[in-house]
Amino acid sequence: MLTTVHIIGILLTVGLLLAVSILSGRKVKDARSFTTGGKAGSWMVCGAILGTLVGGQSTIGTAQLAFSFGLSAWWFTIGAALGALVLGLVYAAPLRRSGCTTLMEVVRQQYGRRAETVGSVLFLVGIFISITSQLLSSSAMITSLFGMPTAVALIIGAVLIAALVFFGGIRSAGSGGIIKLVLLYISSLAAGIAVWHIGHGLDGIRESIAQIYEMPRLAAMNGISDAEDIHLRYGTFLARGPLKDLGGCLSLTLGVVCTQTYAQAVWSAATTRKARRGAVLCAALIPLIGAACTLVGMYMRGHYVTVTELAALQQAGETLPEGIGVLENSLQAFPTFILAHLPAWLGGIALGTLLINILGCGSGLVLGAATILTRDVYGNLLTLLRRPSKLNPLAQTRLSIVLLLALGAVAAHFMQGAFINDLGFLSLGLRAAALLLPLSAALWLPGRFKPRSVTASMVVGTASMLAAGLLRLPADPMYYGLAASALVLLPDVVRRR
Repeated sequence: MLTTVHIIGILLTVGLLLAVSILSGRKVKDARSFTTGGKAGSWMVCGAILGTLVGGQSTIGTAQLAFSFGLSAWWFTIGAALGALVLGLVYAAPLRRSGCTTLMEVVRQQYGRRAETVGSVLFLVGIFISITSQLLSSSAMITSLFGMPTAVALIIGAVLIAALVFFGGIRSAGSGGIIKLVLLYISSLAAGIAVWHIGHGLDGIRESIAQIYEMPRLAAMNGISDAEDIHLRYGTFLARGPLKDLGGCLSLTLGVVCTQTYAQAVWSAATTRKARRGAVLCAALIPLIGAACTLVGMYMRGHYVTVTELAALQQAGETLPEGIGVLENSLQAFPTFILAHLPAWLGGIALGTLLINILGCGSGLVLGAATILTRDVYGNLLTLLRRPSKLNPLAQTRLSIVLLLALGAVAAHFMQGAFINDLGFLSLGLRAAALLLPLSAALWLPGRFKPRSVTASMVVGTASMLAAGLLRLPADPMYYGLAASALVLLPDVVRRR
């Protein structure tokens, strides 16, 4: 239950993060001064990456997935950590040597403006999916705190994200990113320690899960028939199958490499060595956050049912055991745990940190997507039609923000049963399917591929991944996207020989 102490903690935390972000933002005179200023140290780079990489998907989404699939939910943050590691150790040096400030600029240098434009538009698809997942995360927070309907919470979340964008955005850079990093780490580890204590370790958590599935109807709804099924579902790291779980991890790893926000942190470092150290620090810190959130989700499974499950139990004539709580849906697992099991002052800090991190990530995503929409879609369309715009650039951007958030809220409304982490896997995987091979070729094999082939590989890779997901083909859609992209580029490799 939300108390006055919780509210004070939330307001103080949000106020602190806003104040620090505003003060640190005054040091950045324009976007280029951040990306190429060469001022950031290792911890600044770490804060910039982790502040946006670890948002609602890594915390609320990981607990949600662990509620249904146990230890395998950890793959999201493991993949994110591996992505930071690959970015720092493999890509940092060549990206900095390129002299560019954006990933699409690297592509344009080698393959021309058409490839850059096509890649930017394809990126919109992946970014939009991430926007939808952030709206789902924000609605889970708002619903847990205030008990309002999900549809209303989605609208409020969209309005808050829009307000942050118009306010200037809460970008994870500089001191603001480091403070968010510290508070997020404290909040996640506090939740992990609390759940370990009250759940009596991993064995106690597993025992509570086994006990809750003694209700026949609940077990049948979740495909559980015996103790072996429970072990396979909650006690293994490949509960959804090796190709599914490892494919999701691969999507995260490669998607991080292909995301402008994280590359921008590498470009902001004072030296390549500091860029590498910052990325490696981030890689070392992320898995512990994921482990804590995974434990929280598993604990909540052993002590809570969802509203849908409760209705099915009542219909079957089964009584809910004493001490078992009810969640609106599994998305509420993490915020509900904070409210119920952390001291109110610490819970307020944790909730405030989660809320501003989710909204901040959402504002950054929306602002980036709106820029692509106005510059590369609307702007190029007007150029093609040879018509001047009736709106100034600022008005175009603001209308794009409203449009993206409205569409995102509608999409989130129809995706309430989806796992946030699966949306994250898909979003980052789409970015990798479009950009990984062209970017890598531009950095290490300049002049090897034709611009037409590279542009086609972006389109085919993205389309193949989307088709594989819609058709529910076996294994993760990432495999199909990368394979299709590589096949399009293969003729250029053969001709070179």
